[in-house]
Amino acid sequence: MTPAGYDAASYPPFAVTVDLVVLTLRGGALHVLLVERGADPWRGAWALPGGFVRPDEGLDAAAERELSEETGVRDVPGHLEQLASYGDPDRDPRMRVVSVAYLALAPDLPEPHAGSDAARAAWVPVTDAQRLPLAFDHARVLTDGLERARAKLEYSPLAAAFCGPEFTVADLRRVYEAVWGRALDPRNFHRKVTGVPGLLVDTGRTRSEGRGRPATLYRLGDVATLHPPITRD
Repeated sequence: MTPAGYDAASYPPFAVTVDLVVLTLRGGALHVLLVERGADPWRGAWALPGGFVRPDEGLDAAAERELSEETGVRDVPGHLEQLASYGDPDRDPRMRVVSVAYLALAPDLPEPHAGSDAARAAWVPVTDAQRLPLAFDHARVLTDGLERARAKLEYSPLAAAFCGPEFTVADLRRVYEAVWGRALDPRNFHRKVTGVPGLLVDTGRTRSEGRGRPATLYRLGDVATLHPPITRD
């Protein structure tokens, strides 16, 4: 029920959109999901998947719908969280638009299929995506999403989500290297991860990895926060 004396026409119109930074590992490298815009503005430019929130839906539902409509990716199996809000007055030439961005991280995501107003959808290596002239302010959104993902690996066991049910320390190290974009010293990394209480559980099994003795197989423990953190320095 509209309150007495309230006139919506006396306020400037706003639209709300959702944008998604969807990250996965492909071939050992970190990739982000991008769509080629098939409509103005920014027709032909690469962008993060997203779109306008409908009057009858919540933000989470809008994010899931836009991801499905523009790429064919449904029910992202992994981590999904709100990243930040973006509302600079000139970020969209159509009207004043505030966007709520989401960050999704998941392993083994399928090939996307463009739909809705997207001409193409593709997994793009993050190093390539950061060199593209992305539509709107999506370069900033992508940068913020990458930093959030990199920080989460320091303080949470999220990296293990990119491994199988059982994995070696080397498997885990390769995830950190892909997300952080830097090589890590194997011995130092091994010391750090095995020194975090509750992070790794020894399965009692091993796996051969070339020369040398077989590597221990672990599964993820029930820890929610890493103490001490696995820092990038």
